Amino acid sequence: MHIVILGAGAMGCVFAARLTLSGERVTLVDVDDARLDALNREGITFVDHGHAQVVPIHAARAERVAAPVDLVMLFTKGMHSAAAARSAAHLAGPETWALTLQNGIGNAELLAEVFASDRVLMGVTDFPADLDGPTRVEQHGEGRIHLGGFTPAAHAGAEPIAAMLSKAGLGAKADAQVEIAMWEKVAFNAALNSIAMITERTVGGMDVPSGRRIAGAVVAETVAVANARGIALERASVDAKVAFALANHRGHKASMLQDRLAGRPTEIDTINGAIVRAGEAAGVPTPVTGTLADLVRLIEGRE
Repeated sequence: MHIVILGAGAMGCVFAARLTLSGERVTLVDVDDARLDALNREGITFVDHGHAQVVPIHAARAERVAAPVDLVMLFTKGMHSAAAARSAAHLAGPETWALTLQNGIGNAELLAEVFASDRVLMGVTDFPADLDGPTRVEQHGEGRIHLGGFTPAAHAGAEPIAAMLSKAGLGAKADAQVEIAMWEKVAFNAALNSIAMITERTVGGMDVPSGRRIAGAVVAETVAVANARGIALERASVDAKVAFALANHRGHKASMLQDRLAGRPTEIDTINGAIVRAGEAAGVPTPVTGTLADLVRLIEGRE
């Protein structure tokens, strides 16, 4: 398959390396010309289980990639999703699949504005990875992927794409109820990421009564919104994941906190902000989730 990966961040580089090693033809797309030059010159240094190997990679700006393309994978941060999808519009052929495994919700809808809705797949992944310089990425342990169709007709593509990803060691599963997994992850991220960004605390630093109360309120609001949309999200499942993180990932800096410390914009509008918008559409109030989103925006100076 010819696979185009939009976004050369940690996840984009992990997937590009693994898919290349499994024999797929991969083009890694980004907008940073210096980064693209380094990737083409040096390849990706992929570190997995302490073992490092250099994986040659073809990297380019989107406009320099030619059709036909079998699969376009969107791995940018949420605030860049719309622009990234539009940059690949010339690759949207009748046989092309488009897949998002990004954080947050609403990214599949943006892909469906460019690619045919019945060719759009969506899902979640929890592969832990970090960039170390422009061309080096380290995968910390194994992860999983759940993916399904944006429409019922699109779900026909989930099984073969999952099989291709699994062949590359990416542990993918086709899931007809993938929206549950997506909303479970967005509830978890909304509960912990925004608090971490605002308070500048690690995950363990939020394991106090006030932190647990705020996180629990966000989870409750998110579950109510998902249920109003007909998604059978269970609060107990999300609460268990939050409790596990508080107990076992105490030193971890959530991604929004890492963004704040690095001076980068966060994905607040595709996580907490997206929950608030979905709640407004469903008539479900989300006061705690919305207040946290506004506090993050104030800290970032967006308004």
